[in-house]
Amino acid sequence: MFPYLENLQSDWLTALLVLWAIFLFGGFAFGRESAERRIPRWARMASSATLVLAGWSWYLFASGEAKSYALFIATGMTLGLAGDLFLAGYFPGGRNVLGGIAAFGLGHVFYIVGMLRFSNQAGLADLGQRWGALLVWWVATAVIWYFLIFRGQVATTLHWAALPYALLLASTTGLATGLALQNASFWGLAIGAALFLLSDFILAAELFAGLKFKFIGDVIWLTYGPGQMLIVYSVANQVSLPNSAASQILQIANLTQ
Repeated sequence: MFPYLENLQSDWLTALLVLWAIFLFGGFAFGRESAERRIPRWARMASSATLVLAGWSWYLFASGEAKSYALFIATGMTLGLAGDLFLAGYFPGGRNVLGGIAAFGLGHVFYIVGMLRFSNQAGLADLGQRWGALLVWWVATAVIWYFLIFRGQVATTLHWAALPYALLLASTTGLATGLALQNASFWGLAIGAALFLLSDFILAAELFAGLKFKFIGDVIWLTYGPGQMLIVYSVANQVSLPNSAASQILQIANLTQ
């Protein structure tokens, strides 16, 4: 590829990253204050739509094995946007929690398949680290689900649906952690998956346990949004672009290692 094209691609992905941050963090900084959130609904949806565009841009710019990984990540993020639209009430019928769970869950199936395919192709498939990380996240998630969502509640379809859904998100986090244990460049991906899971638990506590505090909606989005961003921009581990902001973001996320 010609160097100037690589620079254009890097600039484009950097611009999308900046635009995403403006929508999400700018929405919080300048949005109108309410009891639950400051970030306007349109800004939340626009931030996710920007990550969808970034995901498909990574797919367009990638080649070889990286293209397959980018395809799964872009598809997963697209389904994540659909989940956001369900929860925000943009589809007919108003807010649909089950529709959101279904869209997010299917998106994580794509994330999981993409990570499994990549890890097997790249020789990062150590069974001990993979299954050890998965087991830790599954057990922790099941315990949190029991105490946060199930115990003391009148069980409904949503309560039971929350368990396999949470375990699915924990599977994404476990697989990402297993990758990171074998290759430190994937700690950004692991942190992103963990942030997504954290945001889901906060949302579940709000829905099922009546958790309320000022700006709870913003806290959910300020964990969910960066989580999705780190997942989408994890494609940078396979696609080398000069001066890529994605690589810089991942390096920052990896500083804890």
